[in-house]
Amino acid sequence: MSVNKKLRIVFMGTPEFAVTILDAIIKSGHEVVGVVTVADKPAGRGQQLKESAVKIFAKTQNLPILQPEILKDNQFLMELKAFNADIFVVVAFRMLPEVVWAMPPKGTFNLHASLLPKYRGAAPINWAIINGESETGVTTFFINQVIDTGEILAQEKVSITENMTAGELHDALMNLGATLTVETLDRISTNEIQAIPQDEELAKKLPHAPKIFKADCEIQWNQNAAIIHNKIRGLSPYPTAWCKLFKNGEKITFKLFTSKVTTDVADSKSLRKGTDGILFPCNDFYISISELQPEGKRRMNYKEFLAGNSLSDYSLQP
Repeated sequence: MSVNKKLRIVFMGTPEFAVTILDAIIKSGHEVVGVVTVADKPAGRGQQLKESAVKIFAKTQNLPILQPEILKDNQFLMELKAFNADIFVVVAFRMLPEVVWAMPPKGTFNLHASLLPKYRGAAPINWAIINGESETGVTTFFINQVIDTGEILAQEKVSITENMTAGELHDALMNLGATLTVETLDRISTNEIQAIPQDEELAKKLPHAPKIFKADCEIQWNQNAAIIHNKIRGLSPYPTAWCKLFKNGEKITFKLFTSKVTTDVADSKSLRKGTDGILFPCNDFYISISELQPEGKRRMNYKEFLAGNSLSDYSLQP
């Protein structure tokens, strides 16, 4: 689609997911006049200041960067207004106050990693897989007063395959989102876009995607294998499913990264060696775990683990 008017854009984002979208916008022919990202934060043992992925990339593109601590700060608002942007694009940033999102004449739109109004919230990629969905997608929508509820601009779907992890889905949606964001900008620039209100009655019946905490990631082996498999892949590689095992009565925590449901009926409560992983008994079938990380150790495949450990020493119960 030809662009009748090159839009002046301020981009707001933080993680690697947002970098791909920013890169696509820069290459699209529109003009990114400024970037807003989080302030540098101390990280690691040395507590050295760490820059966001978006800031690191924006510096390579010689883009002006703002890093406000407070989004209603007068100095920040003046600097933001001085960009004289037509539109703001937000990808994985922060909840914006109205004084920010209402500033540009063509509004502010967000890219969300679900088919809104389904999976509103902080972790849509993870929850779509945890809940066993066969498809999800990306949505561009105008930001308003209530998070993830604004008028929809465009959507694209993607299939979720049986063993797809959250990391794999993240990458698929990141690339799809970059294309959809540029298409949305092109259609806004030519006044071809039609904003459609979200169905709030429908939204009440649909699953949400709240923030995930460590306690949410624990695996309960008395559930069915399919439920456990969806949880493991839906949390892989981050924030990562985990479980407790007992070695000679001592509790050890394991992170679980890669799994597969087997057709072997779980006829005991013992761990077994399978053809391509360690077999954990679930409520119905065994699930095969091929990548794991024992507490205090590095991530490894099951063969590496078995080379230094005997499964007979481990149990699900103390």
